[in-house]
Amino acid sequence: MDGLLDLFSFDDYGALLWLVRNSILAGAVLGLVGGLVGVMVMQRDLAFAVHGISELSFAGAAAALLIGADVVTGSIVGSVLAALVIGAFGARARDRNSIVGVLMPAGLGLGILFLALYPGRSANKFSLLTGQIIAIDDPGVLRLVIVSLVVLVALLLVWRPLTFLSLDPESAVARGVPARALSIGFLLLLGLITAVSVQIVGALLVLALLVTPAAAALRVATSPLVVALLASAFGLVSAVGGILLAIAGSLPISPFITTISFLIYLVCRVVGGVRGTVVRKEVLA
Repeated sequence: MDGLLDLFSFDDYGALLWLVRNSILAGAVLGLVGGLVGVMVMQRDLAFAVHGISELSFAGAAAALLIGADVVTGSIVGSVLAALVIGAFGARARDRNSIVGVLMPAGLGLGILFLALYPGRSANKFSLLTGQIIAIDDPGVLRLVIVSLVVLVALLLVWRPLTFLSLDPESAVARGVPARALSIGFLLLLGLITAVSVQIVGALLVLALLVTPAAAALRVATSPLVVALLASAFGLVSAVGGILLAIAGSLPISPFITTISFLIYLVCRVVGGVRGTVVRKEVLA
């Protein structure tokens, strides 16, 4: 227990909070928007696709690091490329999973190659995988907020037809819903929010913000509005809580974010299980 407590030090914690204020703001924005995007990810069964996009995002970020370009820009290029490939060739779930399965090792392999060729500090390499709480400057956080707002506004505009398409695709197509355009459009939004998550949680652990909060919300709620609100709240708590703990710790940020997110999911799963048991007993009674 003492060894665990030794990982944390709250000396000058207030000064550290001010130092990472941009990361806290970025984490809050990503948590809120990522949780909302995650609801649609779960509805459309795209959790595996998130991982595939994150691998290409990692490869793009690593390539940018190697050539001295902006890492987030490289991450966005990789994510958008992955989203377009998955959207263009993965109309059916079976095809989509096959394409993602091909993209994941290709992206990871390219990313590792670029990092191996990178002559700079090893900390820069490691941060692409696990995140870095002090990596975001003022222009960076402004760009992240702008991209997140674009994703949020676009998602809200297509929320109803995309939900209809996710729940009843045949009826949606019969009603004139542009299925292919909506699917590719959402994948592009997913690619953008995945890319800007690289500096916070790392390219390989974005599932903690884009899948787990929504999965937890779906365990305790059925109302679409409540699920969306809970998913955003869970994402916010995971991201900001992880940053606040990482400030006082000696570990990278991602273990804290992923642990909080996972614990929230476990609690929701237990609550959902207990509630289901109570309901079944009441029905049988």
